[in-house]
Amino acid sequence: MANTRTSYPHYAWAFGHFLVLLGTAYTLIGMLTWYSRPKAYRLSYTGAILSWGIVVYKSLGTPQFNKAYLQRALLDENVQYLLLAAYWFFQKPIYVTLIPFATFSLFHTLTFVRTTLLPKPPSTPQAAPGQPKPQSSPPSFQTNLSKGIQTWVKAHYEQAMLFVSYVEVVLVFGRVLLGAITFQNSFLAPLFFAHFLRLRYYLSEPTRKAFADVNQRVDKLLAHPSCPPPVKKGVETVRMLIIRYSESALSVNQPGAAGAAGAPPAAAQRPAGAR
Repeated sequence: MANTRTSYPHYAWAFGHFLVLLGTAYTLIGMLTWYSRPKAYRLSYTGAILSWGIVVYKSLGTPQFNKAYLQRALLDENVQYLLLAAYWFFQKPIYVTLIPFATFSLFHTLTFVRTTLLPKPPSTPQAAPGQPKPQSSPPSFQTNLSKGIQTWVKAHYEQAMLFVSYVEVVLVFGRVLLGAITFQNSFLAPLFFAHFLRLRYYLSEPTRKAFADVNQRVDKLLAHPSCPPPVKKGVETVRMLIIRYSESALSVNQPGAAGAAGAPPAAAQRPAGAR
């Protein structure tokens, strides 16, 4: 039996991810039926704030108002996503912003189900020296389900992280930028999200891949003879501003490879089933 004092936060972390998935699914149904569901949108971000908040507390401890703690916190990807979730929670709903959080939550929820809710596969009995190997019973449905989840997560994890990066770079930033131009969202939104992407560029290999691919595609479009010169000039100006902003001073000590954002640290994982 897990230590309840330490397992409760882990269950709360998983519950938060479940809320993200539930709210996102309900929001998607509303969009397909042309019915806005802002309550489901905020339910998703309530779950995100809960899950990412627990992870941040477990990894960084009690907040401290000093320079060292703040520098460490602001360069922690879970803090970045926690602040982003809180920002989207208080803004007018921008539904595309749910996609990255729902993707993370899907993987974390599946892993939680496999490591915590499903029983561990039985160990293979060892034969005594000189004795025939005992026959093992056929795997149960739960065992096959656990192995299936593990195989699926491992096979699609890297693709999912790259998918999240493309969504953030193209869909989310494009939406908040267009929304600012057309007065559908605050002018602060693209600035806030641009700074988020700047940090992700320094800390995330998938984000760098997404930026590089988008840049190549833009170059191809600009090189096409049908592209008007004013469009080329405008795009180059915007790109130069982005490059200058990204190259401005930023002290980053890249951490070691981490799991998907929202993953609990090792201390938080053990009570409810270590990975």
